[in-house]
Amino acid sequence: MTISIAHLGPPGTYAEQATIFYANWLTSNTELTTMLCPYSSIAQSLQAVASGQTQLAVVPVENSIEGSVTMTMDTMWQLESLRVQLALVMPIAHAFISCANNLDSIQTVYSHPQALAQCQGWLGEFLPTVQLIPSNSTTEALQQLDQDLTTAAIASSRAAQIYNLPILASNINDYPENCTRFWVVSQSQDDLINTSASASHTSLAFSVPANLPGALLKSLQAFAELGINLSRIESRPTKRSLGEYLFFLDIEADAKQPQMQSALAQLTTHAEIIKIFGSYHILPITIEP
Repeated sequence: MTISIAHLGPPGTYAEQATIFYANWLTSNTELTTMLCPYSSIAQSLQAVASGQTQLAVVPVENSIEGSVTMTMDTMWQLESLRVQLALVMPIAHAFISCANNLDSIQTVYSHPQALAQCQGWLGEFLPTVQLIPSNSTTEALQQLDQDLTTAAIASSRAAQIYNLPILASNINDYPENCTRFWVVSQSQDDLINTSASASHTSLAFSVPANLPGALLKSLQAFAELGINLSRIESRPTKRSLGEYLFFLDIEADAKQPQMQSALAQLTTHAEIIKIFGSYHILPITIEP
């Protein structure tokens, strides 16, 4: 059986690199084969799974420097029947790629907004006056980079090799311990990974019926009382009205555990809508030097 996996393209993105790692892991642990399917945005990657165009998607959800990938969070809330099967954690090392002879001639730098933000210290020190232009992916601009010697892009050294482009500076992210967490997402009815063992994390989101004092405290109190750790909590606008928010949680427990079942039951009494994205394990990605 061949499994199709959506990811952010074009070739050379970090999402593709994470997808290749996952595809190799999947084929080595199952009898499945894989087919990678690049899409031009994170939202389109998730929509491909929701519409049945692909069976899986690998999407970034959080970076250790810049925080959450809001497009992933918003799209997961908007689309029905998506489930997180696994999390992948991959180290990220950005390279400064250009056909220019030196940094002094660079006028414009392209990359994904996350990459630009993760390198803002380096850019401010070495290229304080350049124009920063966000793109859909780290590799989108690489295909035209050799046509303009005043432009540059921030992407991986692997991407520079793929497009045969020179690297002017390596490891330019502001903090050396830079990593991104990806989710492997499927339709809720698909079970392509053996989940018989207890999972280590659960991710969910919920809204509250009204913006009242104590609404969030009452929703989360059961987790504290039952000794369940929340490793991440973040708010996002509902997009219905100013001041209304959704709350995204990462919880260090399996949703099937009795304590979690009790906490979720109490959350139900205080929340307006709850979406459980899934319980899953975290798989670290090792990048060869």
